[in-house]
Amino acid sequence: MSLLLDVFVREPDGELRILDVPVEVYRSGGFESWRTTVWGSEFVRSLGARFLPVLSERDLYVEAVDVPEFRREVALLRSRLDEIAHGTERPRTVVEHRHQIDVRLRIIEESLDKALEAGGGVLIW
Repeated sequence: MSLLLDVFVREPDGELRILDVPVEVYRSGGFESWRTTVWGSEFVRSLGARFLPVLSERDLYVEAVDVPEFRREVALLRSRLDEIAHGTERPRTVVEHRHQIDVRLRIIEESLDKALEAGGGVLIW
């Protein structure tokens, strides 16, 4: 299984509405195990991440107001890719692990861009 990304908006009554995603868009934020082995790892936490580590306990809802800060967190993690690849549990080689983290961060960034355009938030579940 993998973590899925969705962009949502809040309706006037506070209800969450997930925006449609084209079928061809890959929405994976990583493997389910990454909740604890990558995003929720002590190493990622030590870099100052506060959004993605939430996944170790529950699904992550990033409200519209927090999207810019989450984007900065993702940029920080992207700038430390080599360290994250070496510092987190990995079933593959470090090179492959780094590539997988890079791909997932890019997917998260694309979802954040869509959220900013829509005035919405991002759900990783």
